[in-house]
Amino acid sequence: MSFPIVVLISGSGSNLQALIDQSLQGKLDITISAVVSNKADAFGLERARKAGIPTHVLDHKSFGSREEFDQSLQEVIDQYQPKLVVLAGFMRILTDSFTRHYEGRMLNIHPSLLPKYKGLDTHQRAIDANDKEHGVSVHFVSAELDAGSVIVQARTQIEATDTADSLAEKIHKLEHVIYPLAVKWFSEGRLTVNNGKALLDGQPLPESGADYKEVPE
Repeated sequence: MSFPIVVLISGSGSNLQALIDQSLQGKLDITISAVVSNKADAFGLERARKAGIPTHVLDHKSFGSREEFDQSLQEVIDQYQPKLVVLAGFMRILTDSFTRHYEGRMLNIHPSLLPKYKGLDTHQRAIDANDKEHGVSVHFVSAELDAGSVIVQARTQIEATDTADSLAEKIHKLEHVIYPLAVKWFSEGRLTVNNGKALLDGQPLPESGADYKEVPE
């Protein structure tokens, strides 16, 4: 089996689709062993089923605590023995014990140029701040929200006519480029982390990660 990953989602799963597509096209030598969602109506589950990928639903509302949910989630993931866990729009704040368990082998994508705009409503916050550019970051997951070492970023200009929705559309297109790229690097052993610092081909990446336009695929 090619490089096994598990993908966690909460919504439409467009980044999941990008991974599925690149895998089918032979651009990514991965096997998506399972897709797990905390929401039964997440459209990404349908994307997974169409691709023949096993799915699981764990409704966080049915658990007594965040810790209980994360423990059950960990058990579901670990039965597939993935080498990488990919958060693709998984809208949960994870416990310290969960993030420690997957330390150095769990990635997230966040719609801002980290460390700017951690959390929600990033597109509107960038517009309200009169920023000239906005972007998206792929990073390793740490216990602190949206604070793990940044791997790669992509940028776009904010035009005077942009709204939060139009900016989101631009960012989604960039997400579907850089997330598969980061997964590719990791699956090929090129992307590692040492003492919380991301390395590409053994060289430390800048604090803002690589600019995807300047690095070879």
